[in-house]
Amino acid sequence: MKNLVISPAIKEKLLQKHSLSRNDVEQCFMNRTRSYLMDNRLNHVTDPPTEWFIAENNRGLLIKVVFVFDDGIIYLKSAFPPNLTEISIYNTISIPY
Repeated sequence: MKNLVISPAIKEKLLQKHSLSRNDVEQCFMNRTRSYLMDNRLNHVTDPPTEWFIAENNRGLLIKVVFVFDDGIIYLKSAFPPNLTEISIYNTISIPY
C-alpha cells in the first residue's frame, strides 16, 4: 500500500510493544470485511476524523487498526490486539459488506 504512512515512532511501537509490522497492518486493510468506524470520543476527535476497524492479518491475529485518512493518504496512528469491548462495539456497529 503506497498510500500508507507509518511514522518511525509508530513503526517502532508496533514492533516493540505489539510485535506487529507494516505487513500485518496492510494485511488487515486487505482482509477487512466490515466498515470503518469513526472515533468520536471527545478526547480523540481529530480533523480529519480518526477512523478504526478490526480485521485479521494473514496469520489469523485479530488487530485493531487506527488511522486518519487525508487527501488519499492513510496515516497510521496505532495498531494492536483489540480488547473484548472493542470487538463487541465493532461487531455491533460496523456494517458488513
